Amino acid sequence: MKESLITSFIEKYFLHFNALTLSESAKAYKNHIKNNGKMMITLAGAMSTAELGKLLAEMIRKDQIHIISCTGANLEEDILNLIAHSYYKKVSNYRDLTPDHEKNFLKQGYYRVTDTCIPDKEAFRKLQKCIFQVWDKAKKESKRYFPHEYIYQLLLENILKPYYNINPEESWVLAAAKKNLPIVVPGWEDSAIGNIFASYCMKNIFQTFLVKNGIEYMMYLAKWYQKESMNHKIGFFQIGGGISGDFPICVVPMLSQDIGFFSTPFWSYFCQISDSTTSYGSYSGAIPNEKISWGKLDKNTPKFIIESDATIVAPLIFAYVLNM
Repeated sequence: MKESLITSFIEKYFLHFNALTLSESAKAYKNHIKNNGKMMITLAGAMSTAELGKLLAEMIRKDQIHIISCTGANLEEDILNLIAHSYYKKVSNYRDLTPDHEKNFLKQGYYRVTDTCIPDKEAFRKLQKCIFQVWDKAKKESKRYFPHEYIYQLLLENILKPYYNINPEESWVLAAAKKNLPIVVPGWEDSAIGNIFASYCMKNIFQTFLVKNGIEYMMYLAKWYQKESMNHKIGFFQIGGGISGDFPICVVPMLSQDIGFFSTPFWSYFCQISDSTTSYGSYSGAIPNEKISWGKLDKNTPKFIIESDATIVAPLIFAYVLNM
């Protein structure tokens, strides 16, 4: 296969420091998949609002990603972008904003995420109206689902299709839904739609058991890991820190140490893109070697940490893996 322009550029110029780590991690990712490995991607921060879906969706379609762990915000914000992108407001001078500017955004019905303002009416309320339908249907049928499964229903049953506002090929959640890709959403309650569901429960419209919880997500992940690791090495590609990465990586020591499945294989590849450092004692900033002592990685696991901006690094790695 002919080497792509991005691949050539990275291999020629990314020779030192974080650039070298990016290059090496991308090569290792590609080799991991080539050798029948599978990869988990974890999404923290505001990656969906940063429109990572433009490349992430293609990674999913090309079978370069096999399971995703994400925050509730990333799950819903990809959908919000899908149905309301043209209503978004870009704020290039966000570093200069005053409290008065921020208050005006709120009055105008916008919620700011760094340089992007998401409209309440066209995005959140539209999604709220639609997802209420699938929650209510589940209630009437006495069924319960995971948060991502409700989103999949919205997409696969074409409930949201009349509202599509961008090329649907750029939605990573839609690409995942079409493949029925496993998704884990720890701490889903910490999201706008999670808050909305809690409000319905407080108003006695729904009961909390309608949405499967985090413990059930861990059990779901554990069963997936047990099954897939029998025939594949499983890699871990972490974008940012927080619960989306902390939660799923623990499935290995949980299986081996807490249940007693001592033959559970370690994660076979690890890469994290982070702007956190070890200086402040944060787990997100811990170097990969610390994970060896917790039984998550082996001493020989390929390990990479790229201390940089994920909105720059992740697209480059994805483009390298896709040979774009």
